[in-house]
Formats: sequence, C-alpha cells, structure tokens
Amino acid sequence: MQRFKNKFALITGGTNGIGLATAQQFIKEGGKVIITGRSSETVNKALIQLEDNAFGIVSNAGNMKDILSLQEQVKRLTENIDFLFVNAGYGKFASIENADEAHIDELFNMLVKGTFFTVQQILPLMKGGSAIVLNTSVVTEMGMQNFSVYSAAKAAVQSFIKTFAAELTVKDIRVNGISPGYIKTNGFNNTGLDAKQIEGAIQSIIPTIPFKRFGEPVEIANAVLFLASQEASYIHGTELTVDAGVSVLK
Repeated sequence: MQRFKNKFALITGGTNGIGLATAQQFIKEGGKVIITGRSSETVNKALIQLEDNAFGIVSNAGNMKDILSLQEQVKRLTENIDFLFVNAGYGKFASIENADEAHIDELFNMLVKGTFFTVQQILPLMKGGSAIVLNTSVVTEMGMQNFSVYSAAKAAVQSFIKTFAAELTVKDIRVNGISPGYIKTNGFNNTGLDAKQIEGAIQSIIPTIPFKRFGEPVEIANAVLFLASQEASYIHGTELTVDAGVSVLK
C-alpha cells in the first residue's frame, strides 16, 4: 500500500520510539520524511535505520531559537509538508512538594511552547489537504501521583487539537491528536530513575494494563498514519486514544 506516495512528512522527535516507527512506516508507504532530534548523533543513527527517503535536522523542541529556524531548514529540503507529526517530548515527574520552577519551565517550554511554535513555523509550508497530528497522552484522563506538571503540559497540547482545528478548517488542513498509553519507548530515560528502578516501575505497571503488556511503537505509528491518510478525511479535531483501554477499563 502506497498511501503516502509523493508525500513529505516532518516528524519531530523522530530519532526513536514512536517518532522513528512512524517515519519507518511512512517511508514504507511511499513517502519521504524529515525527522528532528536534539543531537547530530541521534539523528544520524536514526537516518541509518531509515535509509532512503529520510532526512534529518538537529533541532531541540524546547529551544525557541531552534524552533524559529526550523522552517528555513525544512525549506532547504522541500517546499511543502503534507503531514506534520508534532511528537517531540519526554516525561519528567515530581511530587507537588519537590517540583520547582525549572521543572515546570522545562516541560512547558518543550511540550507547550514547542508544540505551538512548531505548528506556527511549519504552517506556511502546508497546503489544503495536509494533516497535522499532535502527540498527547492518556495521563490527561488519569490522576497520577507525581504527574501534575507533565499532565498539565499535555492537557495544553490536548486543547490545541480543538483550537488549531477550528482555526485551520478554512485552510482545509485537518488537525487531530494521538493519545498513547504505556508504550515501549525510552520515555523513562529522563525520569532520573536507574535501570533497576525503571524495570521495577515497568513490572508494577504491566498488571494494570488490560492486555498485560506495553504497546509497541509501531502500534501507535499505525494509528498516527491512519489520521494522516485520506482514510481519515472526515476526522478533524479528534483525539484518538491508543492505550489498550487502560484509561477507561478498571
């Protein structure tokens, strides 16, 4: 199936996990992809895995200077972006007592400002019929200890789905969101936990998941690319939850 033949995608945070899996699937279906990552090392490593029809830009979603230069860097590779997946981000968690201003600034700069200004910068390169998908999270539907700042930032991204959709309808650009549950990614890497603590956290979470397993990145990628495709041509302003039912089944 070549749903994305002659299409160009920009995937932020495309060097690993969900972003990389989405890039791989987009290329398999005939498209070309630009990925972003925070270091040349991670970008180059991902490009080796992606092989043909992939391009990389070193760009930090939490750095406004990088975001404001993103449009010009993309224009060196293509004049048009048909699909934008705003995926860059990671989790960092703290209790109410221990969270400080730096913690809040880090997450809101990356997830909220990063999302907003990435869309703003790439929008001039998008024509009618294009699609945008924002990466949210099921944490916005669940009260979880130590997640207050991360959940608030993701809730802001969740709100962008509807407000961006309302504003971009006139441009014939569809906007939707993907809300992943527990997925096998490197999402624990920035939490400050060591390998043993991470494994302990994973083993404690698995029994709470209806399917008793973490999802695979490709399972999110498939849902993202459905939203990007013409198969979802009548889906707009919607958040698609892909979490094995963890947010609704008890």
